[in-house]
Parts: sequence; structure tokens; C-alpha cells
Amino acid sequence: MRTLHHASKSFADDLAAFCRGAVVPREISDAVAAILADVRRRGDEAVSYYAAKFDGAKIRAREFCVQPADLAAAARRLPAAERRALVAARDSIVAYHRRGLPQPWTAKNKHGALVGEKFDPIRRVGLYVPGGQVPLVSTVLMSVTLAKIAGCPEVAVFTPSNAEGKIADGLLAALHLLGVKEVYRLGGVQAIGAMAFGTATIPAVDKVFGPGNAYVCEAKRQVFGTVGVDSLPGPSEVMIIADETARPAFAAADLLAQAEHGSGREKIYLVATSAEIIPAVVNEVRTQLQLIRRAAQAQRVLEEGFLALEVKNLAQAADVANYVAPEHLELLVNDVAAQKLTAAVTTAGAIMIGHHTPTALGDFVAGPSHVLPTGRAGRFFSGLRVADFLRRTSIVRYERAHVRKAEPTVAAFAAMEQLDAHGRSVRIRT
Repeated sequence: MRTLHHASKSFADDLAAFCRGAVVPREISDAVAAILADVRRRGDEAVSYYAAKFDGAKIRAREFCVQPADLAAAARRLPAAERRALVAARDSIVAYHRRGLPQPWTAKNKHGALVGEKFDPIRRVGLYVPGGQVPLVSTVLMSVTLAKIAGCPEVAVFTPSNAEGKIADGLLAALHLLGVKEVYRLGGVQAIGAMAFGTATIPAVDKVFGPGNAYVCEAKRQVFGTVGVDSLPGPSEVMIIADETARPAFAAADLLAQAEHGSGREKIYLVATSAEIIPAVVNEVRTQLQLIRRAAQAQRVLEEGFLALEVKNLAQAADVANYVAPEHLELLVNDVAAQKLTAAVTTAGAIMIGHHTPTALGDFVAGPSHVLPTGRAGRFFSGLRVADFLRRTSIVRYERAHVRKAEPTVAAFAAMEQLDAHGRSVRIRT
């Protein structure tokens, strides 16, 4: 773990250097480009090749798609307590995201013409669900549920299998619960390529959604334009801002909760308002590390991706958060400070307010989607929402009387831009 002090002259440069560690190295971008080109050229053959190479799964093209009977069987095998958990989480997610469903509207503009917006579901969407390090069952709920609320006609889900071609029952059961029929046992860059370009057995999608490792995230960046992408949610991040009221045990538990993802490219930040807080939290991290199953994976993240920052006040803490744009921001501070920071921080993917709101609640049950921007992309991307699964179309209707009112303004713009035909197309209707 490194510690930066805001008073240091090199603070800004050191923070920027640490954040640059989230930038994808050239060797990854080159490897991704080569795989995508191969999938585009050889289709199913290339997809099978890379599934065997990276996942150890020897899957033929006719075996890519999981059979509906297998989805139903996984749901039957799921323990009752786990099924109840899926239903409870789904209900919270539905309740939250229905509030964000855009509604069509119409009104009259200053010319008296009809203007408005309508929203239509994207025809075919591809949802990526990570399954390499751990089977992210919650990601099924956090993405598929939104697509269903939006009414997308075709929802295709891609998730990697193990070497035997199997997918965790929890993942399959969640997909069955949500009514997904098209599921592919494919992951990695090859899955993104299949979604974007299509193959003989996999129809191309219109937009790709979902989080992934650095390779998957880079693949989404490279196929953007061929298809749409939701954002660039890569390896997990958390930033904790802690003041003297923070309990070190809580902060340590939350840092480890993100570190245990364990790809090695996660970023965890502790921003403390006093020098005493940092060692107390670090000691707790060392103690609690011995209690978790994925201690080895978390240790790697602690060594390479853990940064502590000592600041003097809340304003400095907010500045740090706005620069980093963390995926998850936890405010382990007093209530007044929490209110101020919530207002001041404008780039976080999700803000967890107060001592009893760990990121894990947002990951699983609170309601908002946990598919959030990482790698400072929160400066310009937001977390996944129902509107991302919809296309907005503007609507305009003029009658002759309305055209007459608008014509002088159009004529002025046509003259300024030297587009005579534009002006004439309106004038001819007056």
C-alpha cells in the first residue's frame, strides 16, 4: 500500500500516476484487436478456438447455446434460500428501475408545431456476465432485469463456462427466473466479437452491455461503432472517505470486499481526514484478510492496487473523489459531512452514504444496477439504467401556418451557412 499526503508537492502527479495504472497496456489492446479480427474472419471456428485456449472448454458451435431444459433444471436444483434471494433482489431492482423508465411526451413549440419524444426498446441486446474468477449471479439481475423492463424483444446473454462446458447453477437459475431463452456458454474477447460481428450460429446484436475484465472492457471499446456499448465497466473499484467517526473494521471489510474480486487490476482507495485513521484501517485489513476465502487474490490487489490518501478537510476529499471518479464511493463520515460530500462529488458511479451502507448492498439488493463505470470513466459515463436499453426518437410535425412563422429564422440560418436548398425547402411550403 502507498500513502499520499495532500500537502506533498507531488500529490497531484502521484495520484495521476496511480490512476494511469487503470489504462489498458498496449499488449492488451493489441491482443484484443487480433482476437476480434480473427473472430470477424473465421466466425464460429475462431470462437471455439479461443474458448478452448482461454477457458479450457472444447465447445463446438452447435454446443454454444445453453438448452432451455438446462436452464429449468438448474432452477430446480437451486436451494430454496438461494431462490428466495434471487426473487428478493429482482423485486428491489424492478421497483427501483421502473421509476426511471422514460415516458413519451408531446407539446407545442413557439411556432405552434407539434414536438416531442418517443422511446423504443433496442431490438437485440447482448449482455455479458463475467464468470471467470467468480460466477456473478447478481450481474444477471442487474442487467437482464433492466432489458426486460425496457421491453427489448431479443435478449442474448453470454457467460463463460468452465473447462467442462458447465455454467454455475446460480447463473442459469437467475436467467431462467427472468425468462431468458438465449444463453451462450461463451466469454472473453471472443464473446464480444461474436456479439458485434455475428457468426453462423450467433446473430449479431445492436448493443453490448455488462462488466468484464480488462480484456473484455477493451474489446467493448474496440467494437464501439460496429455496435453500441453501454459504458466501459472494468475491474472493480471502491473509494472510502473516512473521518474520525469511521469504524476501522467497517472500512477494512469494505476494502477487502472489492479486493477479493482478485483480477489484480482492481483499485481500492482510502481517503482519510487524519493521519491516525490510515494505520488503524490497515491493521484491520491485515487481520480480516486471514478470514476470507479469496485471501490470495485479495492480497495481490492490496499490494498493487491499494492507495491511501491523507487530506486535511472534506473539500480536499471531494476533489480527490471527483478526479478519480470511483465506481463505488463510500462515505464513512458523520451525517453533516455525508450531506456535504454527496452534494460535492459529481463523478462517482454510486455513492454509499453513512456507516451502515457497504458497497455489497448496492452490489446485490439495494436496487440500482451495479454495472458502473470504472477507470475514471465516471467523468462522462453513468451507471446502467433502463434508458440505456431504449432509443429516443424526436418527433416534429408542422402545418403550413407553423411553417410561415418559422421561415424567417430558417432563411437567416440558410444564408449564414450558404445552404440555399435548405431555405428553399421551407420557403416553398409557405
